[in-house]
Amino acid sequence: MPRPAWIDDLFTLRQPVAASWAQVLAGTCLMGLAFVWFIATTGAAEERFISPAVLPSPGEVIGSIKSLITERDLFSSIMATLGRVLLGFGLAIIIAVPLGVVAGSWRAIEAFLKPIVTAGRNLPVAALIPLTVLWFGIYEQQKVMFIFIASAPFVFADASAAILGVHERYVDTARTLGATDRQIVWKVLLPLALPDIFRSLRSLFGLAFGYIMLAELINAPQGLGAMLNVSQRRGLTEHIFLILLVIGLLAWTIDHSLGWLEKKLFPYRQ
Repeated sequence: MPRPAWIDDLFTLRQPVAASWAQVLAGTCLMGLAFVWFIATTGAAEERFISPAVLPSPGEVIGSIKSLITERDLFSSIMATLGRVLLGFGLAIIIAVPLGVVAGSWRAIEAFLKPIVTAGRNLPVAALIPLTVLWFGIYEQQKVMFIFIASAPFVFADASAAILGVHERYVDTARTLGATDRQIVWKVLLPLALPDIFRSLRSLFGLAFGYIMLAELINAPQGLGAMLNVSQRRGLTEHIFLILLVIGLLAWTIDHSLGWLEKKLFPYRQ
């Protein structure tokens, strides 16, 4: 008996999955996790296999939404976290992208900056916490600069790689037409590399959004990382799970919004 066609569509080696099937599979995964969570936390607290202090039930997590919003001012913490990430990552874009474009265009500059960039990319991000506290104190400036220092080496490296990824034939054609080096950079290399730079920034923004949770452990009156820290100290396990869900939803929304913007800006690359 021949196999159904949909099995071949899904399980052919390296075959892309259709968008409709991808949504079905993702939804099935989430529903499966929710079902396992529900089963593992069913029953009275003292009868559960897993203590509610370790894993609260979905109902307990949902029931804590009101207190998280009203008593702990969830929305102010969301705005505080997003503001820090946008400032720090925006500063990394303003400084590191132009430097990366220049380094990809003139390899001597890339070689000159390589030791700093390599060290920045391989340094454990947690090690930047005491350094930024020493340099910038424990207030807002420290958190913004932490995101900047942690993100800039990756932004620089990816921008430089995008410029280097432009095929040499475009440069040769521009030279044949009499273009100067400056014109080649601004009118050939940068426009062709811009879609890859944007896609890299989209990915790295998610990385920066994860980094801010570390920075907000240090003297942050508001912020999702600070809320997680306080919830852990107070034993508010329901709030921990709810904040993690909020972080995941925010990350998903931001990534898909940037993906939509990417399609609008560079439809020819789809």
